[in-house]
Amino acid sequence: MHLQRLIVALAVLPIFYLYIMKLPQIFFFILLLAVSVIAQLEFYSMYNIRGVMKKTGLLMGVAILLMTYYSPNSISNIILISFVLVTSVRLVSKRDPLSSLNDISPVMLSLLYIPSLLGLQISLRQNGPEWIIFLFGSVWASDSLAYYIGKGIGKRRLYMEVSPNKTVAGAFGSLLGGALSACLLDLLLVHRMGLSKAIFVGIIIGATTITGDLVESMFKRDAGVKDSSNIIPGHGGVLDKIDGVLFAGPALYWILVVLSNYR
Repeated sequence: MHLQRLIVALAVLPIFYLYIMKLPQIFFFILLLAVSVIAQLEFYSMYNIRGVMKKTGLLMGVAILLMTYYSPNSISNIILISFVLVTSVRLVSKRDPLSSLNDISPVMLSLLYIPSLLGLQISLRQNGPEWIIFLFGSVWASDSLAYYIGKGIGKRRLYMEVSPNKTVAGAFGSLLGGALSACLLDLLLVHRMGLSKAIFVGIIIGATTITGDLVESMFKRDAGVKDSSNIIPGHGGVLDKIDGVLFAGPALYWILVVLSNYR
C-alpha cells in the first residue's frame, strides 16, 4: 500500500506542477471545478443523498465556483440563493415534512464545505500560480511528516473518537512539515515572505491541515465509511486527498491578505 501511494504521488506531482505553473488560469479553474464536483458526489454518497437533491447541490456547487471566478463580490448572494433553492426543492419534491432537515443539511453543508472553501484558491491563483504550489506543497509536506513521525514515534492518541491512528507526535510533525516546506518554497519559488513569516504561515498551514483532516474523519465516522471513495489507488477518494487543503487554502488566503504579501 505504501509503495502504491508513493508511485501515485511520484506520477502526479510533476504533472500537477507543470499544469499549475505553465497553463493559463482558466485551466486551474476547470481542475478546481472537476475536483469540487467529484468531492461533492463522494460527500453525497456518504450521506445517501440522491435524486433531485443531489442534482440541485451539484448545480449550486458549480454556480458558487463560477460566481467566485467571474464575480467574487456576489459570492454571499449565491450562497443565500443556494439555501432558498435547496429548501424549495425539498418542499416540492417530497410532501412528507419528516426528515426534511436531514435531507437539506448535508446538501447545504456540502456547499459551504467544498466549493465555498475551494473557491478561495481562485483568489490565490489570481495572484500567481506559485501560491497554489506553495499551498499544496506545504499541505503535502504537513501530511507526510505527520504520517511518518506519527507512525515512527507516536504513542499518545490525538483524538481517539474521531481518528484512532492520529497521534500527538503526528500533529507536531504536521506543524514541522508545514514550517519547513513553507520556508523552502518561499526560498525557491515565492520569494515574498522571509524566514519568520514563512515559518508562521507554515505552522498555520500545518495546524489547519490536520484540522481539516480530522473534520473529514468526523464526517466519515458519522457516515460509517472508511474512505470517501476508492477512486485514487492507495489514497482513497478525492475528498480524502483535499480534506487538509480545504481548511489550509482559506487560512493561507486570509493570512496573506492580513500580512499584505499580495494585492
